[in-house]
Amino acid sequence: MRHEHRGGPDRPNHPDNHHGHHGHHHGPRHGRHRGRLFDYGELRLLLLAMIAERPRHGYEMIKEIGDRFGGAYVPSPGVVYPTLAWLDDMGYAAIDPEPSGRKLYRITPEGEAFLTANRAAADDLLSRISAGEPAGYPFPEAVMQAMKELRHAIRTRLQRGPIDPAAAETMTAALKAATQSVENS
Repeated sequence: MRHEHRGGPDRPNHPDNHHGHHGHHHGPRHGRHRGRLFDYGELRLLLLAMIAERPRHGYEMIKEIGDRFGGAYVPSPGVVYPTLAWLDDMGYAAIDPEPSGRKLYRITPEGEAFLTANRAAADDLLSRISAGEPAGYPFPEAVMQAMKELRHAIRTRLQRGPIDPAAAETMTAALKAATQSVENS
């Protein structure tokens, strides 16, 4: 079945434009794109599976994926929102505007049918994010815990007030040393 796109793949910021083709790809693709945990086909399926569990806001999905990976991976709004727009364009998701102006995404019957047809791939994606395993490789629990502690320490420090230049320099040096240590491990 062919679907009409509102705006179609030649519109700016359309997810298909990022792949250099104008075809309609409806399922997860094999392989990974450098710097991205999920390719666009996988992200489409993952977001659809998440809203099939229950209607959600875009920010909520970004936060949940980030939380499940302990902050090691957080999809950017610049990737998630165009993907949600694509799901809406295809008729797989519908948007329920709220009085606050936020959009609540829910799955449609057509989306349910697509998800059913791709259930194995969707289950694989959901298990990957449930396990917090980027690209199928487990993160050691100690590393995940250390990342959570760092996020907590940064949030706690920011809540205390402005950071003076000397403290910023100390924090920057510590973070750069940690980055180099991770890269060299």
